[in-house]
Amino acid sequence: MRYREALNQALREEMEADESVFIMGEDVGVFQGAFKVTAGLLEDFGEKRVRDTPISENTIVGMGVGAAMAGLRPVVEIMTVNFALLAMDQIVNHAAAIHYMFAGQARVPMVIRMPQGAGHQLGPTHSHSFEAFFLHVPGLLVAAPSTPADAKGLLKAAIRDDNPVVFIEHETLYGQRGEVPENGGPMRFGEAAVRREGEDVTVVGISRMAGTALKAAEELAEKHEIDAEVIDPRTLRPLDLDTILDSVKKTNRAVIVEEGWPHGGVGANLAALIQEQAFDWLDAPVQRVTGADVPMPYSKPLEQAAFPHSEHVVQAALATFRDV
Repeated sequence: MRYREALNQALREEMEADESVFIMGEDVGVFQGAFKVTAGLLEDFGEKRVRDTPISENTIVGMGVGAAMAGLRPVVEIMTVNFALLAMDQIVNHAAAIHYMFAGQARVPMVIRMPQGAGHQLGPTHSHSFEAFFLHVPGLLVAAPSTPADAKGLLKAAIRDDNPVVFIEHETLYGQRGEVPENGGPMRFGEAAVRREGEDVTVVGISRMAGTALKAAEELAEKHEIDAEVIDPRTLRPLDLDTILDSVKKTNRAVIVEEGWPHGGVGANLAALIQEQAFDWLDAPVQRVTGADVPMPYSKPLEQAAFPHSEHVVQAALATFRDV
């Protein structure tokens, strides 16, 4: 099934299983979601559990925090990750901190779903990749699934979790097809996937970049006889660092690929962790492949130039051999 259909199935199954689960956001009901993830849910569950909201992200997330504290399990949809900036007070100061501030007496079991990423010519206010913003905040869980199966399994896990979860979906993945287990349950957070086993270099791909890393690995094998291992972290908080470190200790080289900006990004964090905990196994400096350090262009050629492609990953992997 498609990525969006897998998400829809997860929402439907969790709403059927638990009456405290409800959906709230802009155009999630009558319009069936900006990317059609909530298609059919208003008809099946009614306005009480599929709530269209005004255009006010701070209010939407704030209502979700209050509902979660009162015993419900809201799934809040923000139309694009850029709009989450309008709700950062509620996400960072409230959702992430309330459990700590009240000494565990209150919990915020809510999911904040948001699409991100370039490729649709939506300009700089709709197309960025902000997972690093949320990764920075203790108290939040952060998921960034790259396949339909992971999208379904991780969303089910997120809805059932008693912590606030920032659930990041890539806009260009919604139409991607993949195998999804018929009766698959929730997946565990903090378990990376080894998408391709290899011996020569470890390539870690974040969100959509996991697929880009796989494409690069095939090119490395065919044209350069380099056997790349590709790891998809799937969740960034908690992070399965052990799987990444075990791979680096085997291959002795590391490349990290993300669509976000280079300064203070996910790749910068992972590179520091690898350097701190696997330095003695490295035969070359950790390479990072990132988006361009610019606001996302609207122009199609410029937009394409502003985020990584497989050739950039190939070049970075080759650089780890030149640096020996």
